[in-house]
Amino acid sequence: MEKTSILALVISLVICLISSLLGFSHAKHGLLVVIGKVYCDTCRVEFETKLSQPINAKVHLECKNRTDERIVYSKDAVSDKLGMYSIPVEGDHEDELCEVRLIESPRNNCNEMMESWRKARVVLTRRDGVTDLTRQTNNLGFKIKPEDVDTKACVKVLEEMGFVVDGKTRMVEIPS
Repeated sequence: MEKTSILALVISLVICLISSLLGFSHAKHGLLVVIGKVYCDTCRVEFETKLSQPINAKVHLECKNRTDERIVYSKDAVSDKLGMYSIPVEGDHEDELCEVRLIESPRNNCNEMMESWRKARVVLTRRDGVTDLTRQTNNLGFKIKPEDVDTKACVKVLEEMGFVVDGKTRMVEIPS
């Protein structure tokens, strides 16, 4: 459990550092920057584990009018080899519903979108009291094909996380 906590802390620090670096170049222009991560769920449990792998996938940012759902702003991006994407956003979108969604995975064995993690809502306004111009979304993910799951490795990781006790899964289902 201690290793998991340390790993989570290291990942958080890396994401903060990357977000600062990605957002800095656009900050001088006053642009908001949406950042996030795309990963492959190699255990098909629909959440990120230490076995999850980053994907350089296509994502799409879209802001819609709250009243008539007309698209007001949209922009595409591709995540890098670490799965990280950065989308500079022009204008203020206070009165709009904005979200980033998955478009496509380059991996044939990991291209099934997870229903819960195929899109992430993001607030894109400077009128919300947040001074940082970087806006971070929840991580988005694809699931690996069931036949490519390393069940033994996944069970081990889930045991470490407390989801498997005495060989029986709790709250998650691992493909066999």
